[in-house]
Amino acid sequence: MASSFMQQFAKKKSVLKRSSKKYLEQGLYKNLFADGGEEKVVREKLNQFLKSHKSAFKWEVDHTLKILRSRKLYGPAIKLSETMEKRGMNKTVSDQAIHLDLIAKSRGLPAAEAYFITLPEQSKSHLTYGALLNCYCKDSMTEKAQELFEKMKELNLELSSMPYNSLMTLYLKNGMPQMVPPFIQEMKASDIMPDTYTYNVWMRALAAVNDIPGVERIIEEMKRDGRVAGDWTTYSNLASIYVDAGLFEKAEKALKELEIKNASKEISAYQFLITLYGRTGNLLEVYRIWRSLKLAFPKTANISYLNMIQVLVNLNDLPGAEKCFHEWSTGCSTYDIRIANVLIAAYLKEGSFKKADNLKYMSQKRGTKANAKTWELFLDFHLKNGNIKAVVRCMDNAIAVGRENGGKWTPTPEVVEKVMKHFGEKKDVEGAEGFLEVLKKAKDDLGREVVESLIRVYAGAQKKSASMRRRVKMENVELSEDGKKLLDEISEE
Repeated sequence: MASSFMQQFAKKKSVLKRSSKKYLEQGLYKNLFADGGEEKVVREKLNQFLKSHKSAFKWEVDHTLKILRSRKLYGPAIKLSETMEKRGMNKTVSDQAIHLDLIAKSRGLPAAEAYFITLPEQSKSHLTYGALLNCYCKDSMTEKAQELFEKMKELNLELSSMPYNSLMTLYLKNGMPQMVPPFIQEMKASDIMPDTYTYNVWMRALAAVNDIPGVERIIEEMKRDGRVAGDWTTYSNLASIYVDAGLFEKAEKALKELEIKNASKEISAYQFLITLYGRTGNLLEVYRIWRSLKLAFPKTANISYLNMIQVLVNLNDLPGAEKCFHEWSTGCSTYDIRIANVLIAAYLKEGSFKKADNLKYMSQKRGTKANAKTWELFLDFHLKNGNIKAVVRCMDNAIAVGRENGGKWTPTPEVVEKVMKHFGEKKDVEGAEGFLEVLKKAKDDLGREVVESLIRVYAGAQKKSASMRRRVKMENVELSEDGKKLLDEISEE
């Protein structure tokens, strides 16, 4: 009997061992974030997992998608979602709603609408309708959002606080806080239970019209109602409202309540505490919370250092920011140029160009190139100091690097105007032409203002051009009357 049992046990153990080869040795989300949370690293880890053809449990995929979405890594998230579905992992209606949201964030709203249309009728529930409604609200498509909301009512779909929250956020974002209270009244009339977010957006709406007593009445209503207990976000919201109103004493009382509510020690709560204590100017409390954060999270994330150093810089505690930066840079596993940029900006603001340039150089030695924001900071410094040659060089570098999301970096119209004005004052045709060669790398069309500014440079330098008329035509711009007159003056027929 014992021998038979042992044989069966060995067989089961062998089956488990063989089947485990199909799965990752650690959780999928842990595998993806093992070497840091930067998108490039996560993409590489995800590709390795997908190429391995190993499986993951559905709960792992769901949890990983949740983390990816929370970190705004929508590209990797949608790739994981679609690949696992192709491999036979069935999607619930809730999964489909999440997938719709991912499509909107990574491929745009038209693609999300097309996905919604292809869903089977049984999947078109309050969840998927609600996801599409939220997408409309995020893109400020008020008319489409309102129409879809009315259709949800006509279909007698089960309504929760979520669609109301989406619409109220939309109106608040678009500068119409007066639209929020009627939605609250409609929810009450329909016996739809509010959630913490509902109360937060309602508070923000009243704060937007400077009704601080009204905000305080909402807090009291929450306490009386008892069904929705305010969490740490409620008090971070309240503290932020008080700070905006200049009521720092009340803000600090709300922050103490926030600390009490953060029993689960959420990293976001600590970061809000640091930011808001910083906005009240209370440096001692900033450092106290920072110590608590590091005790709760000994392996402190880059984002936490980024937030702390920015707050210290805002409070003019540059030595403290430098000390915090040194602590991070000597212990980090992934060097984040965004953190260096905060100090670079602080150095340039106080005129310490050498310190800023040296930090940029040290970052490059760590294997992290300057990003577009880095070059933008140096560009602004040089522009302020009238070093236009350096401005153009920084602009060229920023364009070459591009934005982190893969998009083009383009200088602001104000910067372009100042640079062209400089070349006009110096009557520097060659400099202006060289600058426009750089600008064309970022802009397909220069536009009328830039073309006319070039014509003015030629006119000021009393230099003729045999090709300017053709260039104006190729740019497809309609010159002003003054621009046409100057074009006549400088053109060689």
